[in-house]
Amino acid sequence: MANVDNDRADPSQMLPASASAGPTVGGILTLPAAQRCRCEVATGRLGQRVRRASMHIAPPSSGADLHEHLVCLTGGGDLGCGRPEEVTARLAAAGAAALALDATAYSAVDEWIRAARRTAIPLLIAADAEALETLRSEVLDAVLDHQAALLQREDEVHRFLVRIVLAGGSLRDLCESLAGFFDGAAMVTTTDGRVLASAGVDGQLDGVMALDCFDRTGRLIVEDEPVGVRAGHLAGRAGQDRRALVRIVAGSSDHGLLAVFCPAHALTETDVHMLERAAAVAALAITKEHAVAAVESKYRAEFLRDALAERAGSPAEAIAHAASLGWDIDRPMVVVVAETDEDDAVTARAPQEVRALQERFVRAWVQAVRTRDASIPVAGFSQEVITLLPVPDGADSASVMRMVGDIARVVRGDGGGGRRTFSTGVSRATDVLGLAAAYSEALRAVSVGRQMHGESALTHVDALGIYRLLALVPDSADLRQFVEDALGDLAHDGSPDNADLRRTLSVLIDTNMNVAETARLMFFHYNTLRYRIAKLEKLLGPFTSDPQLRLTLALALRIHEMRGI
Repeated sequence: MANVDNDRADPSQMLPASASAGPTVGGILTLPAAQRCRCEVATGRLGQRVRRASMHIAPPSSGADLHEHLVCLTGGGDLGCGRPEEVTARLAAAGAAALALDATAYSAVDEWIRAARRTAIPLLIAADAEALETLRSEVLDAVLDHQAALLQREDEVHRFLVRIVLAGGSLRDLCESLAGFFDGAAMVTTTDGRVLASAGVDGQLDGVMALDCFDRTGRLIVEDEPVGVRAGHLAGRAGQDRRALVRIVAGSSDHGLLAVFCPAHALTETDVHMLERAAAVAALAITKEHAVAAVESKYRAEFLRDALAERAGSPAEAIAHAASLGWDIDRPMVVVVAETDEDDAVTARAPQEVRALQERFVRAWVQAVRTRDASIPVAGFSQEVITLLPVPDGADSASVMRMVGDIARVVRGDGGGGRRTFSTGVSRATDVLGLAAAYSEALRAVSVGRQMHGESALTHVDALGIYRLLALVPDSADLRQFVEDALGDLAHDGSPDNADLRRTLSVLIDTNMNVAETARLMFFHYNTLRYRIAKLEKLLGPFTSDPQLRLTLALALRIHEMRGI
């Protein structure tokens, strides 16, 4: 407990003032009338907000509305007042901000001080009734000044929002205005946390992006961020009351989140209310951007579809048409196909929901790619997104896959935010003349890659190997029958040894029947491996001496690894 007796409260222990924070116990202690009072205040209660001061002859009943009140007691004397500890406990339970006493009306002042210390309610003891009334009057003046400041702040918010709307301002304009207004940083994100626009004052945006509420891709981790007013102790992380998020909603559509970060002061319900008004402007800007983007995307997607189907005219015409759309295809590039792993045709989702999910998937790719180069063609078709990613001359497949992998990680956002899983296929490098063939390669890579590696696969066409041929077999039943004929019982997992034996057989074939190398790779004793080889030959035939049988077994093992067979 900090005993503050006729001394000004330590400003370092008070919450930073803001136009919307309102009077606090710490602020009241700085008033002239409070300076003449004897005060008993716990340091941790200096930030308690005070929104009213009420005079009482006797302690109010337990049912009275005392939340954030300065309760002033005068005139009743000790008789019938009740024990000080009971009174202070009742006031603290009712959420009272502080208690003030007329010292001439209550003789047991020391007992009141001890009770205030035990119940941790701030106590101010005025010299007489006149001093107590002066204190109440000054507190009411401070509350009225706060209300006037709120009205002025509301008017300022209204004016700058109207200016943004009338000027047709963008999301960036809105963020800049909010960052200046709140003296911090502001941003607009998608519903899953991808930042669409942001701004900050005095370099504060960089500090905000370094907070633990963002993942390594720069996505706001919305799963851990409550919308609206938050408590400062939420999730045990300090400073959480210095940021607030509100939803951006237009009609029945949820367009994202508007977030503001204020290192200088804590945010209040009033700030959140103002932020909700700003979210309406963000909804207008997003709706306008979506309308414009929908028209642009239609023409761009139609051109890209024609280019991939060799219907875009001569190379010179295609290059010129792409340039008119803001795209550059006059350079070496690979075709990247990103396809959602979930088949929308067989889901139970409503068509409107499926369309919204696909639009969000396309926007995620567009944003991730344009961050690198705005002239890279990107368009969405049904369940896939096509990107013509430029590559340096002579770039190998490994460097290309690193570039595509970096973009895919940004789109996934570390798998958070309710994003859809997708697999990605990459073609060989080509020019505008070879787009159709490259598109076919990328489609094959994404389809076979998912069979090889499962969902979220990232596959280059050169990595398909024999799987390219296996995927051409139209009937999976034929492939399954081939596997069962070649591997027999080993084609099934009925026995726990089967998977281990298939692994042994695969390594043997991969090492060209090098028994010593296989034993080393599998950490087997040489004799143990010889025993396993004998067991395998008993099940499968003399594959160690029959190259045709080895080829058959190798193909069967590769088919067995494919998904969906």
